[in-house]
Amino acid sequence: MQAGATSANGFVPDATRRDESCGIAVMAKASAPGRTKTRLTPPLTADEAARFNTAFLQDIAANLRAAARQAAARHAAIAGYMAYGPPGPESLSFFRKSLPPDIGLFEMWRGDFGVCLYETIVALLDHGHTSAVVLNSDSPTLPTALLVETATRLAAPGDRAVLGPSTDGGYYLLGLKAAHRHMFADIAWSTERVAEQTITRAREIGLALHILPAWYDVDDVDALRRLHAEVNDAERTEPAPAHGLVPHRARHSAALLTDLCRRGDFMHRLNLPELAAAPAGRPALAATEVAAWK
Repeated sequence: MQAGATSANGFVPDATRRDESCGIAVMAKASAPGRTKTRLTPPLTADEAARFNTAFLQDIAANLRAAARQAAARHAAIAGYMAYGPPGPESLSFFRKSLPPDIGLFEMWRGDFGVCLYETIVALLDHGHTSAVVLNSDSPTLPTALLVETATRLAAPGDRAVLGPSTDGGYYLLGLKAAHRHMFADIAWSTERVAEQTITRAREIGLALHILPAWYDVDDVDALRRLHAEVNDAERTEPAPAHGLVPHRARHSAALLTDLCRRGDFMHRLNLPELAAAPAGRPALAATEVAAWK
C-alpha cells in the first residue's frame, strides 16, 4: 500500500502503525462554520467557532505526540489518531492539511454516539493495539500526564478500563483493553449523568476501573473564559493547584485567542479581562499557522 493511502478498514496511514501499544483516537469533526463547536455560538460567530475547532484539534494532536514521547521513556507506547467525520474526501483533506502526518486518520461517523465510540474502540483493537482509548476534542489543555497514565495503566496485566471524567458530568476519555459493548449501553449522552452511568456499567460487568482526575471541556462560554485565563498564563511554572497537574500548553488555541482579542468586539462579547502581553522570546503562532511538526 502506498503511503497516505486508505486501508480496507479505513485507516490512514496503513497497517504499519500496528504494534503492541495504546491507540488513542480523538472523536473529531472537520471544521466548518455552522457545523463545529455550535454550542459556543453565540457569543462566537460560526466562523470563530470553526477556527476554535481547528485550533483544539491541532493542540490535541500536539498533546498526543508529547504523550507518546513521555510514554516511551516509561516503556509504554502511544499511537495517536483522529476518528473523523463527516464522511468524504473533503474531511480527509482537512485533517491531512491541518495535522502532522504521524497522527493516523480513520473515518468514523454513526448516527448513535455510543455506537460511534464503541466502533472506534473496536477499530483500534482490530488494528493491532493492545488497548484503545476514545478522547474528546474539547480539552486542548488536558494535562499530558493523564494520557501517559492512561496508557501505563492499560498496559498492566488483566482486563481493565480507565475513565477520565469531565467537570460537567461527562468524560474526556475512556480506555479499554477489550471491546465491552456494555460500557456504551443505555447512556444518556450529552447529560451530566454520562460518567456516573459509565461507572455503573463497569460495575455491572465486573470490570476493574481506574478513575483519573476530572478535567474540563470547552463547550460553553464559561469554559472558554477559563481556557482564556489558562493559556494567557504563559509564564506558569508551578503545577496547577488541582491534583498537581500541569495543563498542556495549547499554543494554537492561545494564538487564536490572542488574534481574536486584538480585533473587533470579541473581548466584550465574552466579557474577558484585558489580555496580558505575550512573554518575551515566545512569539505566538499566527492564527492560521500549523506548527513545524517534528
